[in-house]
Amino acid sequence: MKKTLFLFITLIGLSITNSMAQKLPVYLDDTLDIETRVEDALSRLTLEEKIAMIHAQSKFSTPGVPRLGIPEIWMSDGPHGVRAEISWDTWAYAGWTNDSCTAFPALTCLAASFNPQLASEYGKAVGEEARFRKKDILLGPGVNMYRHPMNGRNFEYMGEDPYLASTLVVPYVKGVQSNGVAACVKHFALNNQELWRNQIDVEVSDRALYEIYLPAFKAAVIDGGVWSIMGAYNKYRGQHTTHHKRLTNEILKGEWNFDGCVVTDWGSAHDTDEAALNGLDIEMGSWTNGLTWGESFAYDNYFMAQPYLEKLKKGELPMSTIDDKVRRVLRLQYRTNMNRNRPLGSFTTVEHYDVARRVGQQGIVLLKNEKEFFPIASNKYKKILVVGENATRKLTPSGGSSELKVKQEISPLDGLIARYGADMIEYAMGYGSGPSIYEQVTESPYDTEALRKEAVEKAKTAEVVLFFGGLNKSHLQDCEGGDRTSYELPFGQYELIEEILKVNKNVGVVIISGNGVDMTPFVDKVPAVMQSWYLGSMAGVSTADVISGDVNASGRMPFSVSRKLTDNGAMSYGEKSYPGDGDKQHYLEDIYVGYRWHTTKKIPALFPFGYGLSYTTFGYGDLSADKKEYSKDDVINLSVEITNNGKVAGCETVQIYSSQAKPSVERPIRELKAFDKIYLQPGEKKTVTLTVPVESLAYFDDAKHAWVVENDTFTLSACASAEKVLKQVKIKVK
Repeated sequence: MKKTLFLFITLIGLSITNSMAQKLPVYLDDTLDIETRVEDALSRLTLEEKIAMIHAQSKFSTPGVPRLGIPEIWMSDGPHGVRAEISWDTWAYAGWTNDSCTAFPALTCLAASFNPQLASEYGKAVGEEARFRKKDILLGPGVNMYRHPMNGRNFEYMGEDPYLASTLVVPYVKGVQSNGVAACVKHFALNNQELWRNQIDVEVSDRALYEIYLPAFKAAVIDGGVWSIMGAYNKYRGQHTTHHKRLTNEILKGEWNFDGCVVTDWGSAHDTDEAALNGLDIEMGSWTNGLTWGESFAYDNYFMAQPYLEKLKKGELPMSTIDDKVRRVLRLQYRTNMNRNRPLGSFTTVEHYDVARRVGQQGIVLLKNEKEFFPIASNKYKKILVVGENATRKLTPSGGSSELKVKQEISPLDGLIARYGADMIEYAMGYGSGPSIYEQVTESPYDTEALRKEAVEKAKTAEVVLFFGGLNKSHLQDCEGGDRTSYELPFGQYELIEEILKVNKNVGVVIISGNGVDMTPFVDKVPAVMQSWYLGSMAGVSTADVISGDVNASGRMPFSVSRKLTDNGAMSYGEKSYPGDGDKQHYLEDIYVGYRWHTTKKIPALFPFGYGLSYTTFGYGDLSADKKEYSKDDVINLSVEITNNGKVAGCETVQIYSSQAKPSVERPIRELKAFDKIYLQPGEKKTVTLTVPVESLAYFDDAKHAWVVENDTFTLSACASAEKVLKQVKIKVK
């Protein structure tokens, strides 16, 4: 009897469950495809609900549709970690105690690693942290090109080469989105300075646009399948880029078939009609500067709020515009917060710290190393003097919207003490700066002469000095909201180095920055120089790993460091090229950005793109191609044997550049087309195979609006940097 009753109840339960499943609204039924669910949800929305879905309700969220169970969308600044919680309607911290994240190295460091696999791990880890914090969109990564060293946000980007940035952004995006969190690639497009960023109107040739400034965005869309794109503040040919007919409708959503959401930068929307007609999907942060202030509870007055609603009701704007935007928002939500199967994420884990540590290890670049100054083994000296504020200064809380609140940030000094022991390490601050405050230059509270005197006195008795200098993510250094005003190091660092060298010649300089700096005052006077970056939570550990030799240096410069500022292409043309006149700016260097300028114009960089030393040496065999002649649709298969000729294991980055013999238009002498980072034990040999699609040898023809590969001879070069050719092979294209 009990068994019969149990079976009866079970059958009734199954019947009710099946009946409920049959009546489940289409938009909630996750057994159906996304597009079917999107159309069903769209049909159920009122016009007012549609409008609510496309603009903010708070600093970092949109309201969703509670009536239908469509959730809010929550966003967080990135791309180096998940930002602390911000108050609902101010830029103040919300005061949470459980929002301290892992800080990953800045994207310049990731770019310097030349490691796509590491980019994937980075994206996955930061995406896990965003998912754990219940974020649906992570506002990053940034892929604007490093056009010149004055841009305050260069540290957030992936260097000066479009191929490098394209190759790294794809695995980063896929890694983030594997967590059911949308990456939001930024800033689309031509956002290459912070000075006058809200109004500067960029004039650039179509060729430079397509060859230099768009490829990384295109790769993120087509190869990475990114779910959202952030607009930029600046104008392009007279129109704000966030709602730009050509950039958004014709290129992004037309040529590239982008099916995701275009999100404003905070405060980058300027007009209701343009926003409606030119492809903007979600409006955030209007009536704010995106950093420090904003009009209180102005959300209903946004360009895509009440003003848009009124125009739609009056028939002044077509309903098709709002439906397209809502379709895209719903599609994003079915991929993120309406996807019941997305993982739960994780936060500040051992694994995340390990990723941050390894990115730092592989991104640090050894620039100079006379007499094997580095590595410094623990038995090499009895006393190491560490000098410089950057050895101890916290560098995660500043820099603009990418500031982070962290559980831990291990400083270089702490990392060195942990590696060598407190008895072996002595410290002198040497120089000091003021606190980092957005849009303000602050005075240093320190006695400059006293700090300098202390450092010089300690240097007299030290066996070796490690000088930690550079920039520090303060306003007018590496910081959102303002560009640098000088190529030089701040806070009297040159004078301090000069004084130390008078009493101790055994000085190694470690520059921490996200931009190139003028190194000419000291580079010929010191035996060793390293380029480090903003390395995040594990900064000190990664730094000690490389300095000690526990990890071999393997980073490569993701941008060219010019000897002087005017050696840079953009800077060489004067104010018309940078920074413009406050209204207009012309990219007069055109396609000759970074190493393309230095190599073609024969103006050697101090440290060129792709350059980096190791604690071992590598030998290159002949570079060979699988054929001598190729057609347009072919792929060139290259191979080269690499040997580790030294006594320690290490990584070598094999770089392949192309050049065309007799182009019908001007072309750079050298363009990066492939790279591979390999690890070799001492004495080990490895044949590296790299592929170069023939179509990647094309240039963009402005007149035809098409990519053109010409019948010609091309030279493919295996290089140690953009300026050092090791091996070459010639091929013909027909």
